[in-house]
Amino acid sequence: MTKYISFFALFFCSISVMAQLPQSNVYLFNMKQVSDSIFEFNQPQYLTAFNADGYNNQPSFFTNDELYISAQLPSMQQPELYLLNLKDRTKLRVTETAEGEFSPTRMPDFYNFSAIRQEYIGRDTVIRLWQFPMDRLTNGKPVFKYLQGIGYYCWINSKEVAVFVVDNPSYLALANVDTDDLIPLATDVGRCIRKLPNGNLSFVQRNEAGAWQIMELSLYRRGNLTPQPIITSLGGVEDFAVLPDGSYIMGRGSKIYKFNRFRDEDWIEIADLRYYNITNISRLAVSPDMKIAIVAD
Repeated sequence: MTKYISFFALFFCSISVMAQLPQSNVYLFNMKQVSDSIFEFNQPQYLTAFNADGYNNQPSFFTNDELYISAQLPSMQQPELYLLNLKDRTKLRVTETAEGEFSPTRMPDFYNFSAIRQEYIGRDTVIRLWQFPMDRLTNGKPVFKYLQGIGYYCWINSKEVAVFVVDNPSYLALANVDTDDLIPLATDVGRCIRKLPNGNLSFVQRNEAGAWQIMELSLYRRGNLTPQPIITSLGGVEDFAVLPDGSYIMGRGSKIYKFNRFRDEDWIEIADLRYYNITNISRLAVSPDMKIAIVAD
């Protein structure tokens, strides 16, 4: 990062040893939409100087000023969850377990949050969705009694979760937290699953040509759970985020692109962040007040 970025280094200790998982870092910008195709990216911050050469990934805004990430420092055997307070510029280690935690998300009841936990039972690796109280007064519990193999997920409401089930082949399904029942939705899907502002579910799926395609599925018509194609994703990219107005954004290389199905004919470039040495964007997360967290190598 350049000297113009406001580092969190005053608050976090720097680490210079390579972590076990692939190296990645998290950056933050304030994003302002000036017009349909013009966006401003201001007040850049480098959030993960405390683990600069380690694994920092899967950012999730719990509030406008609270960003949770999964991070693995060189001293850790598995990644843990961290809370980055963007207002106070502090960090808090949220979990400290023998297991690995990934993909933190605030649950619809707002009193709990969830994460994918990678557990080791004997020689077996078990991947389950866990929930934890926001006050961290207990050690949490699995969301489902029996359901395992959940790689990625997205809460639809307090009783239903869209889950990426790791299987042969893997598939997207709607899971009921009370019964563990699964309703299959799609196969050959990617890891990115998002709930849209209109309540629909969006995800990526390979088309017949082998390219990722963003799909949208209405969950209000339970008798017709047929996803509709929205747009082919950027070449080689499967992760996207959604703006408060329903626009999709994707990152590729140093650039960020935007697509609104009602106003745009194709992806529109809205930022090039190579000035900040951000050159390989992999994930994005957007807060309600238009902060954007960017994961890049």
